[in-house]
Amino acid sequence: MPVQCGSCARSRAVLKRPKTGHSLCKACFFWAFEEEVHHTVVSGRLFRRGETVGIGASGGKDSTVLAHVMKVLNERHDYGLKLLLLSVDEGITGYRDDSLETVRRNQQQFDLPLKIVSYAELYGWTMDAIVKQVGLKNNCTFCGVFRRQALDRGAVMLNVDKICTGHNADDVAETVLMNVLRGDIARLHRCTAISTASDGEGAIPRCKPLKYAYEKEIVLYAYFKKLDYFSTECIYSPNAYRGHARAFLKDLEAVRPSAIMDVIHSGENLSVKEGVKMPVQGTCTRCGYISSQALCKSCVLLEGLNRGLPKLGIGKHHRLHGKILAQQPLTQEEEKKLKAVDF
Repeated sequence: MPVQCGSCARSRAVLKRPKTGHSLCKACFFWAFEEEVHHTVVSGRLFRRGETVGIGASGGKDSTVLAHVMKVLNERHDYGLKLLLLSVDEGITGYRDDSLETVRRNQQQFDLPLKIVSYAELYGWTMDAIVKQVGLKNNCTFCGVFRRQALDRGAVMLNVDKICTGHNADDVAETVLMNVLRGDIARLHRCTAISTASDGEGAIPRCKPLKYAYEKEIVLYAYFKKLDYFSTECIYSPNAYRGHARAFLKDLEAVRPSAIMDVIHSGENLSVKEGVKMPVQGTCTRCGYISSQALCKSCVLLEGLNRGLPKLGIGKHHRLHGKILAQQPLTQEEEKKLKAVDF
């Protein structure tokens, strides 16, 4: 027997929301999803009228849904925002080149300006070239660090006031678990923040309008809206550390659907004991980007690549920063350790 929509009681339900368990028709699901994002935007005070907002666009489901919903809400609730699409080309043959074609189609469909910045133009390296040198074990570290800074640099080029990214509830919960497993108190303290701002030169405030949206509901929204998105996984990501946290979270969700929100709320309510030494945010002495060390992670990784020492930025090698800044040669023993690559 067909199930009626639990909201309007007129149309036939086409789905059961993973987040709440409610049976809804398409129209009611669209409205509920969009208004929940609107509530997140308003309650988090993410934007101010007149701001220029860069939407991080990868061509995947999250960023495509984010761009669509932000355009809808900007018009429906008169946010008064100027929206732009900002993409990063990491230089991954057979993956990023295809997904950027999706982004270009989204640009036409959503009628939004698009800016693409590439690793090749910013760093002189592509991810294909980086993987050839570092192997498949730590490549996601390079990509994550470079992409974060590339987004900021692209945003500066566009003169945007804020960047919004497609991080969803699953992503935030996974990050909480990863930081717990790594014992990274500094990142655990700030990873659940819906909006982050730093005082470093070139650092643009970021926000996550989809922070409380379940990944499954984003997929359903994209499917029923017939949005054009790229769904292939990155060819270099199967060994990523995040995959273990994701698998664990999916197991928890299967037993208790509210586990995703529970983990997020736990992360939000954690407090750091008084007296615990936390990293002090400063700026990189080389590029001016935000950093808690003399050199930012991006500069250290890039230095390692350019010197043929790929492990320079992997692990704790802060004591070598002075030598790098002074352009002093490393000892043979130091170079031997940093050249070792685990495939």
